[in-house]
Amino acid sequence: MSDFLMPSLGADMEKGTVVEWLKKPGDRVERGDVVAVVETQKGAFEIEVFEQGVLSEILVPLGTEAPVGAVLARIDGLAAAKAAAGPPPPLVPPATAAAPAAVPPAAQPLPPRREALPSAERLRISPAAARRAAELGVDVRALSGSGPGGAIAIADVEAAAAREPVAAPRRGFDPAAMRQAIATAMARSKREIPHYYLSLPIDLGQAMQWLTAENDRRGVERRLLPAALLLKAVALALREVPQLNGFWIDGAPKLSSAIHVGWAISLRGGGLMAPAIHDADRLTLDQAMAALRDLVTRARTARIRGSEMMDPTVTVTSLGERGADSVLGVIYPPQLAIVGFGAPRMTASIVDGEIRQRPMVQATLAADHRASDGAIGSRLLAAIDQHLQKPEAL
Repeated sequence: MSDFLMPSLGADMEKGTVVEWLKKPGDRVERGDVVAVVETQKGAFEIEVFEQGVLSEILVPLGTEAPVGAVLARIDGLAAAKAAAGPPPPLVPPATAAAPAAVPPAAQPLPPRREALPSAERLRISPAAARRAAELGVDVRALSGSGPGGAIAIADVEAAAAREPVAAPRRGFDPAAMRQAIATAMARSKREIPHYYLSLPIDLGQAMQWLTAENDRRGVERRLLPAALLLKAVALALREVPQLNGFWIDGAPKLSSAIHVGWAISLRGGGLMAPAIHDADRLTLDQAMAALRDLVTRARTARIRGSEMMDPTVTVTSLGERGADSVLGVIYPPQLAIVGFGAPRMTASIVDGEIRQRPMVQATLAADHRASDGAIGSRLLAAIDQHLQKPEAL
């Protein structure tokens, strides 16, 4: 048996509220299944499980706030999942198959039961009532308990479910709360991280010429945007300069072998988030384009998964065609760097001894001076430039 915990969805998260349970006790779960929706200051996020088993017990009912690391539910392991799936089909016709001898399962020590959450204690709800509330989708914050000392009982939960239809779970975000979360994270970043900044103008002529020719051969739905090239160029550059891919933890850099690029997305109504595109260096340009489209759509409809907020190893912010000339980003702790791209501009440049108009983009880097120096940062920007000069190889 294992614990399903409230995840940390960013350095600025201390607690979250369970606003939806998508599985009920007794349901089988597979690795990657979305089990719950948790709301934080930055919005509502779908929380996945990372193992196979059966959801045996829900400990935190709807509407309950819990700190990061709190036990939300318990999951029985693979043996329980196989039992829930039923017996496998016989390997030979039933008339000739020998009945297998029953083998009792090995005894398995259970982990010690953790104390109830402080928020659940304040609510004074029995464990059975909490499970029933999760099953029926009842928000326990709105209930008055009829049990001893005002404790919420099963009867209170069932009466509430009978009185009113279950309210739809909240999706989206509170702009004021998100602004506060951003303020907290960015203030921490500027207070704790000694930033250094570098910039490099990059000629996009080769990239845009190749992109135009490539898109002319494609249908509208399969066309690539410049953002896909920028994403892939950064990811490949981080392979070559891995010193900027990772985190500052416990007073030292912890580099990551995986390259998970957090792509900054501006949300309608204000605010932003930077969920991860996992293993971005391994994607084809088509896969990178599909991942970007999917991520932006889900971010703006509050369908981002918790796993996408937990492990970006670097952040990229691109202002697009109508943005400013450059952006000097603020590092999202505990990451080591943020790469920025301004809006592409037609600029007079000297090419082969002649002055020509070229599409240029200002690439910038903000990096943690505790983990690297300007020479390392310069290598990263130069590597990004080199990859954008050979777009067909991306």
